[in-house]
Amino acid sequence: MTATDERPKELTAVLDRVRALGPALRERAPEAERAGRHSDRTIADLDATGAFAIGSPLEFGGYEFSVRQQLDVVTEVARWDGSAGWTVWVGASTNWIPAGSGARVVEEVYGPRWVGPRVAGSSHFPASRGRAKRVEGGWLLSGGPWTFGSDALWAPYTNLGCIADDGEGPYLVGAQVPREELRFLDDWKVAGMRATGSVSSELTGDELFVPEHRCVDFRDITGGRLDSGLKGSLWKAPSLGWAFSLMAGMSIGIAEGALARFLERSAGRPVRGTTYKNQLEAPLTHLMLSEVHSKIRSATLMARANAEETDRLGLLAAEGTPAEPEYMQDFSARVLVETAYAAKWCAEAIELLQRNSGSTAIMDFEPIQRAWRDARVITLHGALNLEALSENYGRLMAGMPPHNFAGITTLDRFAPSVQKKAE
Repeated sequence: MTATDERPKELTAVLDRVRALGPALRERAPEAERAGRHSDRTIADLDATGAFAIGSPLEFGGYEFSVRQQLDVVTEVARWDGSAGWTVWVGASTNWIPAGSGARVVEEVYGPRWVGPRVAGSSHFPASRGRAKRVEGGWLLSGGPWTFGSDALWAPYTNLGCIADDGEGPYLVGAQVPREELRFLDDWKVAGMRATGSVSSELTGDELFVPEHRCVDFRDITGGRLDSGLKGSLWKAPSLGWAFSLMAGMSIGIAEGALARFLERSAGRPVRGTTYKNQLEAPLTHLMLSEVHSKIRSATLMARANAEETDRLGLLAAEGTPAEPEYMQDFSARVLVETAYAAKWCAEAIELLQRNSGSTAIMDFEPIQRAWRDARVITLHGALNLEALSENYGRLMAGMPPHNFAGITTLDRFAPSVQKKAE
């Protein structure tokens, strides 16, 4: 058990506040889509529920819930609005980046009072346009723009992925940059998740000096090599397990919300081309609902299991008995591919609901069509290439090493000493 598992009342309170806000999130969603971002009011209302503090350190007033508990919150927010779920997911699941950057960055990010997400990240898959060069006392950043900056519009800092090269080959660094040093571009013109405001950003000048402590070799961040000053086991949990268990919760919440909306709008609705006067009494509806349930349920069970295992591994590491590198590599590869499958199954479930909802379900005001688009965007995330992830995990199952590539989802960080051999 972690300390956070002993505070179920706090989790229940956050979930209750999210449910109370839920109808307003759904009502505001069409206007937020048109604006390409959440309103400041919505960000403040989400903050008031505690949703942005679920993965923040206890030492700085956050809830520091377990990953399994965070999963419940992300799922509940996404049930009402996918874009809001995405914003909360990013705010929770990227806390490991400042924590992995050392105690001074932790103090800067979490010390001041702030309304909204504390953390944003951009271009870690890997960075291709940002550059970082060592200079006296720190680093000099140049290049850009940095793309897909979810939460950057509302966070005090954005961690920018940059490529550095000290003469021994390029590597990825994460630079923690204050929002006032960034200019946000109006380039988030997309098919789904429109209200996340995941815009690109660029430096306000041609170059930016970043103090030494704010620019960290990403291998040090992912490897947990720097002392954050934080005591909880959450900060020892595997980052891929944390981030992607919660990402699956986003897909699950959107699908659950679409299912609830389908049941609500289908009562008393006739089925075209049949004699059924009430769609909910038609056997074809019953068969479809069972398939939808099975897809969502399968995704839910996998996400919960992965979140619980992430928490267990964090506890082991905090106790000084971390899991073997071979297991950590296998687990991380498995979380990635299972999250991709969860996103696929939930998107398929929503497509079934959409197809059986009639032509009015394409109207802008209808939540089902928005859920349909939002869920498909998740499946297109750069980290959820189902075929590539399937091959990588299949290679491990067959006793072969995974592909070695740069970026936030690379598996070579674990450097297992002995590769599994095929039976």
